[in-house]
Amino acid sequence: MMKKKLLTLVLTLAMALSLAACGGDSAGSGNSGNNAPPAETQEPAGSTSSDASGETYKIGICQLAPHPALDAATEGFTDAVNALLPGQVELDPQNAAGDTPTCATIINGFVSGGVDLIMANATAPLQAAASATADTPVLGTSITEYGVALGIDNFSGVVGSNVSGTSDLAPLDQQAQMIQEWYPDAKTVGLIFCSAEPNSQYQVDNVQKYLEDMGYTCTQFPFSDTNDMASVVQSAADASDVLYVPTDNTAANNSGIIDNICRGVKPVFAGEEGICGGCGVATLSISYYDIGYKTGEMAVDILTGKAQVSEMAIEYAPQFVKKYNPAICEALGLTAPEGYEAIATE
Repeated sequence: MMKKKLLTLVLTLAMALSLAACGGDSAGSGNSGNNAPPAETQEPAGSTSSDASGETYKIGICQLAPHPALDAATEGFTDAVNALLPGQVELDPQNAAGDTPTCATIINGFVSGGVDLIMANATAPLQAAASATADTPVLGTSITEYGVALGIDNFSGVVGSNVSGTSDLAPLDQQAQMIQEWYPDAKTVGLIFCSAEPNSQYQVDNVQKYLEDMGYTCTQFPFSDTNDMASVVQSAADASDVLYVPTDNTAANNSGIIDNICRGVKPVFAGEEGICGGCGVATLSISYYDIGYKTGEMAVDILTGKAQVSEMAIEYAPQFVKKYNPAICEALGLTAPEGYEAIATE
């Protein structure tokens, strides 16, 4: 009887030990004895998902003046940031109405208001932003040459500070060739631009070199602002066979002045589509919407920590298109060469 009780006790102990072992295996499965969630549900190390965090950002937009090119760049920028950070971006778009001192006032307001990023649309807003802050990221667009705009000698393509952005520069040698394509027998070219815009001076200096290599005689006709613009354009039209206007914000905002003097009288070739649509025969142009959109993509990368503005190279338009103005061509009795697209007019 004693042996039977002893045997029963041994069997009972063995069963208890077996159950304890099974229970230990069950607790250990999936979390290895700790409270961490399964590995597949954890966020990857270093991941940043701005959508998941719901973080919001403030962006100040300073546009120099209202005209089609700059408007398109602002539209592209806005579409990009809203598409990539839906519901997370508060935009403050302001327009300086062509007044350079107003750009500084707008930019200073952005800085004091603590925006997360400034988008400077055109040279004057970029210069104001670069002077106002060394900390807030600044992205320019519709800037022809950043080295010229910011006074950087031997510019390498990276500003290296809190500034980067996109350029609206189309190949200047091809713009000169465009004039030769339409007017191979012309002798003189008048170069019209605003002397207050350093990037305009840069463009006409280079276009002049290309044109003079082709045998044209070139004369620069700078105007200081809208007060002397009409008289300067008239002088250029009287003295030249063909006129050229670079990507120039003052000219773009007042292309009607040029058109009133030159339509049906003298051909004008332009550095961008907005000016050409107002007064020009033809242009080799870019999409300002596209460079604005690219600027927006750059802004999102900066805001979400994917890129450092100081390391960002200036981006350029991926393609260039030859376009002509049907109404101006009709007034001058011109037929566009093959390969030109008509500028859409309202």
